[in-house]
Amino acid sequence: MNHFFLIAPISAIIALGFVAILIRYIIKKPEGDALMVKIAKAVRQGAEAYIKRQYSIVGIFFGIVFVILLFLVKLGLLPLPVPFAFLTGGLFSGLAGYIGLSVSTRSSSRTTEAAKTSLNRALKIALSSGMTMGLVVVGLALLYLAVWYLILDYVYKGYPDAERIHIITSTMLNFGMGASFQALFARVGGGIFTKAADVGADLVGKTEKGIPEDDPRNPAVIADNVGDNVGDVAGMGADLYESYTDAIVASMALAVAAGLSIRGVILPMAIAGAGIIASILGFFFVRVGERAEQSSLLWALRKGVYGSSILVAIFSFLIIRFLFKGAHLGIYFSVLSGLVAGVIIGFFTEFFTSENYSPTLSISKSAVTGAGTVIIEGISVGMLSTAPSVIVVALAVLASFFFAGGGWNFNLGLYGVGIAAVGMLSTLGITLATDAYGPVADNAGGNAEMSNQKPIVRERTDALDALGNTTAATGKGFAIGSAALTALALLVAYRNEVSHQGGGIDISIINPRLLVGIFIGAMLVFWFSSLIMRAIGRAAEAIVLEVRRQFKEIEGLMEGRAAPDYKKAVEICTKTAQKQMILPSISSILAPIIVGILIGVEGVMGLLAGAITTGFGMAIFMANAGGAWDNAKKYIEKGHYGGKGSEAHKAGVIGDTVGDPFKDAAGPSLNILIKLMAIVSIVFLGLTLSISLFR
Repeated sequence: MNHFFLIAPISAIIALGFVAILIRYIIKKPEGDALMVKIAKAVRQGAEAYIKRQYSIVGIFFGIVFVILLFLVKLGLLPLPVPFAFLTGGLFSGLAGYIGLSVSTRSSSRTTEAAKTSLNRALKIALSSGMTMGLVVVGLALLYLAVWYLILDYVYKGYPDAERIHIITSTMLNFGMGASFQALFARVGGGIFTKAADVGADLVGKTEKGIPEDDPRNPAVIADNVGDNVGDVAGMGADLYESYTDAIVASMALAVAAGLSIRGVILPMAIAGAGIIASILGFFFVRVGERAEQSSLLWALRKGVYGSSILVAIFSFLIIRFLFKGAHLGIYFSVLSGLVAGVIIGFFTEFFTSENYSPTLSISKSAVTGAGTVIIEGISVGMLSTAPSVIVVALAVLASFFFAGGGWNFNLGLYGVGIAAVGMLSTLGITLATDAYGPVADNAGGNAEMSNQKPIVRERTDALDALGNTTAATGKGFAIGSAALTALALLVAYRNEVSHQGGGIDISIINPRLLVGIFIGAMLVFWFSSLIMRAIGRAAEAIVLEVRRQFKEIEGLMEGRAAPDYKKAVEICTKTAQKQMILPSISSILAPIIVGILIGVEGVMGLLAGAITTGFGMAIFMANAGGAWDNAKKYIEKGHYGGKGSEAHKAGVIGDTVGDPFKDAAGPSLNILIKLMAIVSIVFLGLTLSISLFR
């Protein structure tokens, strides 16, 4: 066993140990007065009820798929460990989401309480909660991969080195499906829940009744706060857990074809381990003063991310230098390509979604002439924003390919692309922390509003919330970019597996089966997005009707003399989300299997290529348009163009209502669609080759 392998399990254990320290730090902080505690408890109970219901439904699907995988093992189409790794992958992903959710719902009132005395203290609690999510994801994922690697290395210890390594990597390539399944249900279900609650609360509360956001009179306000946690904490965590796992296993599999042997297999895990240490160190770089300016707050978080990126760059050089004994240094620049691309994508995402730049300000200005121009301008900004991100990823692919040696060894270049994805995700511990911190800050602001705190408290929580909107948008851009690189690496791994299993593949662009697959893959992106948007629309309709009913039937609710029935809105969101998530989830799972059987492996290659390219652009468009609409509305609420209650504000609210499903449900879910279809294609490749109509 190469000593560099130990970096992975040791760093994973350190991450989980640091998580325990952060949780203890958060729990020791005061929760606030009795009303603050009551509000936080209602949100926590709603979130836990939702996640338990979701896991019970997902558990049924896992059981069915587990039996199917066992049947494929019996037919000799899959290695025996795959069904069990499928279960453990889903279990670890679900556990990461549950821990992150539990901590985030326990941090909001503590953040509000800290905001009474200090902006920096409030930021520290919220960021500690986000860091818990980030480190739980990378710690459990890397520990999962390291343990399974050791198990497989022991099981196949009697095989010659080259054959043993190939069996191990080919087997582990199938391991991502459990995390992919869990991520899809978490992201889709959580997205439907949170946006149904948000849209329903805004349409009646802000637009019809003219009451503030997070007003305690709004029956959907607790459901909205619950949704922030189940969608943007558990959902985002599961999404990036999947990317992280898939990028590592894809790179491990590509190392064999590249001729890098055991060193190439270990490198992705070693870099990921170094990234965990860098993320923990970067966490201590985050400090902020008491000025609630967005520029100073944003710079405070950037110090953590940039500091971690610099440390990863240093650690990666040392690992590659000593692991390969001075050879293959070009791979180091492939790592840097992914690392730098992630930072640049984050910048461009911020540019198109932050109120500090012209794109979002142009949407705010357009609100003066009504909702129609807000929608047009927002769509325009979202479409325009795809250009720089796509170009950055394209350049990263080319750079990582040629830096690794693709000019003289094609397979080595492909390994460089895979390792670039690992490089981009290496700082996931702190990158995810800056994203998962947002829902805590948002809930803290809601808690301050509902518990009638002093204006200075709401001012501080609003500053943290506004920062959270920017970091959330940046996090989504990072997630989309990493998904594109990861899916591309999986696509290459799929092609290699087809060749290894004796299947011929014609990847000529004029192959009609490949072309048909491309069209189907592109179409699936729109089909999938449509299903999610429609699901949110239907769920939001139910919430709107319920909120209207309560305002009409509960005497004294509008005057504040009676309390709304918060639980009813939470129940409606929960039931609707669980029901509506099934069709889009099942369709994305079955699509590559059906295409493989009917059209063959060339059709699957086209399907994946069409979905990756179209899905990447669509996800960026949706995420950035939604983020820009949201911040444009908040810019108006600060007093510009008439401020709250003005016609411009009403137009901005409508733009935000359209953008919410874009940025928090349909757009982010496309990340998982393109990765899940790739991993399902690999897992069911044996079945496809056996019964396809085209062999």
